[in-house]
Amino acid sequence: MKIAILGAGNMGLSFSKSFLKYELIKPQDLHLITRSESKISKIAEEFPKSQISTFEETHELDADLIIIAVKPQDFQHVTQNFQFTLKENQMVLSIMAGIKIEKIQTLLNHPLVVRAMPNSPTLLGMGITGYTAAGGISFSQLINIERLLNSTGRSVYLENEDLLDGVTALSGSGPAYFYYIVDAMIKAGVEMGIDENLSKLFVQQTMLGAYHLINNSDKSLEELIKDVASKGGTTEAALKTFEDNSFKDILKNGILNAEKRAKELNG
Repeated sequence: MKIAILGAGNMGLSFSKSFLKYELIKPQDLHLITRSESKISKIAEEFPKSQISTFEETHELDADLIIIAVKPQDFQHVTQNFQFTLKENQMVLSIMAGIKIEKIQTLLNHPLVVRAMPNSPTLLGMGITGYTAAGGISFSQLINIERLLNSTGRSVYLENEDLLDGVTALSGSGPAYFYYIVDAMIKAGVEMGIDENLSKLFVQQTMLGAYHLINNSDKSLEELIKDVASKGGTTEAALKTFEDNSFKDILKNGILNAEKRAKELNG
């Protein structure tokens, strides 16, 4: 299988590395396309320069699968400046937030589109991707796409494309929510007099341990919270502050606003 990736940013490059790591494609069958010529030298530190080009230089795509990894805000501009046309049998996989299959089909004038929403832990092969497909795509074609997606972590097929905006808000943006909370915890540690590096160690190991407890326990989240929060204790004091300030509602509303923004990106 030959793969071309339009948009050699973080996500496009992390996909490339996963495909090569698990030998799903040969190095010579990967073509990276970037908008900026200035980025080529940086990309060439990890990939052969002969396999990298700019949009302006690309007049034909010799690929079975074309992955669109540009920013959703740039997609329309990119399609208007393509120097090539898609062949009838070429598959398109979009990993852009918000842009619906129908719009991609219209702007590319091409029917074979799969839409997916990965997240940043794909960089470590620990991501999760929700995906859906246009009508007319065969089961074997879909299995090939899933095999590629699974090299970056786990994947979940969704019948209803509308749910992908929710996936974008929940798992696509989700890592940033955790980083935000971790950052607040580290800063609280520093304010209490703990050295920043030590505070970081305590918080990161706590997050790691808590994740494994969720994954390996039959208890509900409410039960796990109760296990830590004894009556009249320190944890209860913190949780009461969160409740008094509607922290859970704030977090939930933020995620719902992320979904709203995903829907707006389709224009």
